[in-house]
Amino acid sequence: MATILNLETTTTNCSASLGINGEIAVLKEDKEGGYSHAEKLHVFIQEVLEEANIKFSHLDAVAVSKGPGSYTGLRIGVSAAKGLCFSLNIPLISISTLEALAHQVDAKQNEVIVPMLDARRMEVYTAVYSSEKVLISPIEAKVLEEHSFDNYFSEFNPVHFIGNGVKKFEEISSAKNAFFIDALPSAKEMAKLAEAKYEKSDTEDVAYFEPYYLKDFIVNRKN
Repeated sequence: MATILNLETTTTNCSASLGINGEIAVLKEDKEGGYSHAEKLHVFIQEVLEEANIKFSHLDAVAVSKGPGSYTGLRIGVSAAKGLCFSLNIPLISISTLEALAHQVDAKQNEVIVPMLDARRMEVYTAVYSSEKVLISPIEAKVLEEHSFDNYFSEFNPVHFIGNGVKKFEEISSAKNAFFIDALPSAKEMAKLAEAKYEKSDTEDVAYFEPYYLKDFIVNRKN
């Protein structure tokens, strides 16, 4: 059992939560403010701890959403998490962003979940999870086409698509058993995942941990 601070900054949602024994005690997030993580993340961290009446010294670990996602957002979240772990001498836990996003869906047997985060143009970061949230198709950067997930449509009903990239596929898919949920990753779903990793001592090397970018960061410069 542990008291864990959870940080999610991989999309426009700046989100922080405090998990106690795997249950959410306090959640603070801003889904509407664009990429305001640099200004709001540390404020949310302070507010979460104050509302729960928890001191920094009482934290057992910090969990961070590791990606894939926004390059800048990932850097901000991971830097904050590593800084806290260094200063408090506590473990760092990393949580797959797509796995946590899949946990927003209450799927039944013979259903699958496809978390989908927006990348460039018709590309998304995606994977496929079973109804039990077991990874059945690896995380990848995928260029969407009309028949991208036909093999799942023929085997599962329905197929749940969730994330800020689902609109891209909804516009081109003609599948009758596709269910689309426009949502963002949140620190809310991280609490149970972080607690499970903490109990197994599944932690990261604070000095060397890097976000899971999946793709190289590209800077577009004007000539």
